Amino acid sequence: MTTTLATRAAFGVIVPSTNTVVEDEYYGLRAPGVSFHAGRILIRDAALDSDEVFESFLAGLREEIGRAVESVMTCKPDHLIMGMSAETFWGGVAGNAEFESWIREMSGVGVTTGASACHAALTALGARRIGVITPYQPVADAQVRDFFTELGYEVHAVRGLKCASATSIAEVEPTSIRAAFADVDAAEVDALVQAGTNLPVIGVGAELEAELGKPVVPINAATLWHAYRSNGITDQFSGAGRLFSEF
Repeated sequence: MTTTLATRAAFGVIVPSTNTVVEDEYYGLRAPGVSFHAGRILIRDAALDSDEVFESFLAGLREEIGRAVESVMTCKPDHLIMGMSAETFWGGVAGNAEFESWIREMSGVGVTTGASACHAALTALGARRIGVITPYQPVADAQVRDFFTELGYEVHAVRGLKCASATSIAEVEPTSIRAAFADVDAAEVDALVQAGTNLPVIGVGAELEAELGKPVVPINAATLWHAYRSNGITDQFSGAGRLFSEF
């Protein structure tokens, strides 16, 4: 629904209550006439310090996602952006498709997920051999690898930072992000990708892209770019990498 202030589009953004990065990075790339409206997924226990805890965390997420979607739809947004990513990679390509279908059926509007947005971004960039970083535990890293492998990407490496909690992800310093990207890079890698929406990567990703001469795809840049382009918003931005400056 367009409004007096949002003359082009109003986006509902579904984010975990623990997330402090998505909205901050989105507002740095807000196109004129666009508004963002958060539906927050209540996270009662932010611990993510083992594979078992991570899986339990996701198992209890669906009900809260439904509540967040129901809440944000009361402002009648034109499109939903999922500002959380692990759930969208879970179960590979079929799992993401099922998740998108569930959100569309519940909301009645289009949806952008992290998994689909990263695939669309890599397709636009013409990349097929990738290195991936995440804030996740190994169980989630395997899901990310499986998703991209199913789509035919050659995944050189996945480096999970094993952040101990959902809130501590936002505390990862740029030097650690750079080191993680270095761990998954190689001469044959076409592009570097980041999952995990509470990891602040857009700024450092743009710097690395210029230094390495290859695309870097931060997940928050990918989801916002995908939502814009899916809704006819073609604005380009500097300082956010090739995805936003060229496509």
